[in-house]
Amino acid sequence: MTYHQATYDEPLLSEIHSDNRYKVPDADENLMALIPEEIRSAGAKLPEIAEYDVVRHFTRLSQMNYGVDLGIYPLGSCTMKFNPKFADRIASMEEFSETHPLIGDQNIQGSLKIMYDLQRYLSELSDMDAVSLQPLAGAQGEYTGILIIRKYLESIGELEKRKEIIIPDSAHGTNPASAAMAGFDVVEIPSSSDGTVDLEALKSAISDRTAAFMITNPNTLGLFEKRITEIAEIVHGSGALLYYDGANFNAIMGITSPGLMGFDVVHFNLHKTFATPHGGGGPGSGPVGVKKFLSEFLPVPVVEKADDGRYFLNYDLRNTIGKVAPYYGAFSTILRAWAYITYHGYDGLTENTVRAVLNTNYLVKRLQNDFKIPFGTLKKHELVLTTENTGKRALDMAKFLIDLGIHAPTVYFPLNVHEDMMIEPTETVSRRDLDVFADALISASKQDDESLKSHPVNLSVGRIDEVKAARQLKLHW
Repeated sequence: MTYHQATYDEPLLSEIHSDNRYKVPDADENLMALIPEEIRSAGAKLPEIAEYDVVRHFTRLSQMNYGVDLGIYPLGSCTMKFNPKFADRIASMEEFSETHPLIGDQNIQGSLKIMYDLQRYLSELSDMDAVSLQPLAGAQGEYTGILIIRKYLESIGELEKRKEIIIPDSAHGTNPASAAMAGFDVVEIPSSSDGTVDLEALKSAISDRTAAFMITNPNTLGLFEKRITEIAEIVHGSGALLYYDGANFNAIMGITSPGLMGFDVVHFNLHKTFATPHGGGGPGSGPVGVKKFLSEFLPVPVVEKADDGRYFLNYDLRNTIGKVAPYYGAFSTILRAWAYITYHGYDGLTENTVRAVLNTNYLVKRLQNDFKIPFGTLKKHELVLTTENTGKRALDMAKFLIDLGIHAPTVYFPLNVHEDMMIEPTETVSRRDLDVFADALISASKQDDESLKSHPVNLSVGRIDEVKAARQLKLHW
């Protein structure tokens, strides 16, 4: 496959002037008279553009971009699945899309039922006792979970003492950020030689100053923490709580759960595990689940069901941390996740997990003779390889893949493997696409250095200075 990105000198919408424009009719003066003068708007200064110019504008932009609808998107940790169109169609139904966000709950019983059902689905899948759908992203879900832990410690009089949160060196970057934002000190511990949590390091770090231990399982290296129940005993034995980063939930759903492993708090990434759109800063959704003893600390309101079958918003949680977002959260994302779970059912979700793990291990078999794959045990949702044995830079190989119409995987993360690529195929990739990807990566490893450094050549922009691009942004909006 050879990819050639379309190149257009495309103007902004505000710069497009159509010859045949739609004229917004003047407001009816009789209706305007009914609106108090102090709340009248001056009118939105929207560009008047013909429909055909709008369609062409966005079609051209789409041809200049790569998306999950075009092919494999193997960004490790990001879990970029294909987004099923039936869920998009449900989310665009006017019964949902045109609902005013502040309408009374008696008039949105259908929407509240969906939220109630999703809370219950997530509770059952994770073996947690209560769920809040409020957080608008995985990172905000993390922050919310840590605020719940903070409030709990305050309620039992231990907050002043327990000021540390322990995080392994393979953790996602948002983990230490969430802990620090909530006012805790971050203690990082190294991984063991097999890539999992070093139990001796954990035992040395944990103390009566520890508030929580944050971890995802499987971890960022795609390895399942087999000693997770022992980890839970160590953490709980010190009086601390165990926090589950749900970024890798796609690898265990239907097989095991955070609750069975001994976790107290979990956040979910609906946009990862349940195939809703994400990327580019949003949308996202990061619900939080907790064990029963923490349920009174959840954000308010939560959706509950009365004895007469009516759904209502419960603001009466004694020790709530308060709101972190509007009660309906990222509702279109919530709606898509509800549709996805309802469509697949428990057995279908379990099969998706099995397929995701199978796809990952198929790639391991295809790539293990050409690349070094550290910690060579069975992988779960993703694999990490190093290009050091090829003598090539991971970045150069990633640029080569782009010219073949393949989105590059995550590079240079996690930080405990050098010249690494983190690859997550997900269950929505066919064997053919896996082979195309593996063949392209192997081909990249056999290119001469000068040729490799010239890529990409089929895009509107060639090799950029990435450090300069990050430090000297040129933003357009």
